[in-house]
Amino acid sequence: MGSKHSKNEGRRSMVFLRKGPKLPAWEDALLSGREPKSLLKRGLRYVSLSLIMKGMTSTPDFLWGLPEVQKLNLSRNRLVVIPPSLGKLDRLVVLNLGGNCLKSLPKEIGLLRNLRVLFVNMNCLTEVPAELSLCRKLEVLSLSHNRISQLPLSFTDLTSLRKLNLSNNRFVQIPLCIFALRSLDFLHLGSNKLENIAESIQYLVNLQIFIVENNNIRSLPRSLCYIATLELLNADYNALQTLPDDLYLLRRLRRIAWNPMDKGLHIAHNPLSRPLPEVVEGGLDVLFNYLREKKEHN
Repeated sequence: MGSKHSKNEGRRSMVFLRKGPKLPAWEDALLSGREPKSLLKRGLRYVSLSLIMKGMTSTPDFLWGLPEVQKLNLSRNRLVVIPPSLGKLDRLVVLNLGGNCLKSLPKEIGLLRNLRVLFVNMNCLTEVPAELSLCRKLEVLSLSHNRISQLPLSFTDLTSLRKLNLSNNRFVQIPLCIFALRSLDFLHLGSNKLENIAESIQYLVNLQIFIVENNNIRSLPRSLCYIATLELLNADYNALQTLPDDLYLLRRLRRIAWNPMDKGLHIAHNPLSRPLPEVVEGGLDVLFNYLREKKEHN
């Protein structure tokens, strides 16, 4: 009797296990029977969790039960949605969502008040939630390779932002809110649909790297020449025919640069009117002298 009873119990247990919720293959592989906390890496400064390239189509539920996470990498998966539960991870300092299929971000991202670095590059975003501006400690933001054409005016509150990458989007003009970000030292707007740069660019008094390559910009504003901190100005592949006479005031531009990441002045592949192409071939000093003399004669 006892033996028969134990066999029946075993069968019932097996049936129960079969009927239990089955984890997605990638989530089951992640845990392999372990506690979620075992995935955490505790460094000297941060508690980190990396789930890069795990084939995820949705975020694992156990993630939202790890509030101690400070650095979270969910990049290069197939995520379509980030749920509102993201707001529970309010200790996050670094969040990488790059290389997914996200069409939007939850407004709860504004609850991440300790966030300093955010990557949402290479997704399908068409807009950015205004609540992101509540992340007042944010210093680095990459929204490159999306479908964004405007930013919320509330972005003026991101006063700690130093590096902003908006390249490969659909901006036809530089959003007005950007000119209020006085701490910016890096601004990348390459590969958009810009036709001009507003004179308000002069308010970015700490800007060191300014990239607007591969747009349709027809002229550079005079006010750009008053940003004395500029070390790299990349306007390659535009529609420039002339250059502002005061360009020589940008004394931290050391050379005519050809390598995309070299510091200096990048103005290759523009329909510059003569004699500018020949002058540029002589180098930056020759170009600056030409512009200075031209201004004096005018």
